[in-house]
Amino acid sequence: MEEKGQLKRALTEATAGAIAGAISRMVTSPLDVIKIRFQVQLEPTSSWTLLQRELYKPSKYTGILQAAKDIYLEEGLPGFWRGNVPALLMYMPYTAIQFMVLHKLKSFAAGSSKTEDHLQLSPYLSYLSGALAGCAATVGSYPFDLLRTILASQGEPKVYSSMRSAFVDIIKTRGARGLYAGLGPTLVEIIPYAGLQFGTYDTCKRWMMVTFQNCLGIGTDFPI
Repeated sequence: MEEKGQLKRALTEATAGAIAGAISRMVTSPLDVIKIRFQVQLEPTSSWTLLQRELYKPSKYTGILQAAKDIYLEEGLPGFWRGNVPALLMYMPYTAIQFMVLHKLKSFAAGSSKTEDHLQLSPYLSYLSGALAGCAATVGSYPFDLLRTILASQGEPKVYSSMRSAFVDIIKTRGARGLYAGLGPTLVEIIPYAGLQFGTYDTCKRWMMVTFQNCLGIGTDFPI
């Protein structure tokens, strides 16, 4: 029964994290689209850089407000949410997989599924668990991340009209491996990122609990 309770808690946290990730993604999608447009633009983004390189053809996007205006005029409001569906399909399983794998790894390392026992893990195991959970989540959701980037980077005219057309074209031209293009560098980035994120979180949580216990005279049953 205790194991079922801990599993239920892990599922609840994963579901809540997935929903929170979906909401935050919906709200910040316009900024993400603008960021990707700047990332894939080959021309410099400032007039001064253009003059220095003796390039006189203006860049399509030169600033956040100007880019937002152009996207709105050319593509309307839906343009700010281009690639949002695969992004949601990425964030929700990413968060769910990450929390579930993290819980399982910590339970295995601690020999217990209790959260208070997880906090007794060494910082090294906390960092390692976070890094592995981040890797698992990245591999599980990466095709959606690739489709999101492809669709969000499109201006007018579109290359792909939908997520399905992009998916089919990638499979036809590059095979299933094409859905994981760039996975290697992404994992190199996510390993230290996720490790530091969760490892630092656990370390700070332990430190704050000890501090509160010492300052306020709270016993070891201080709620986590």
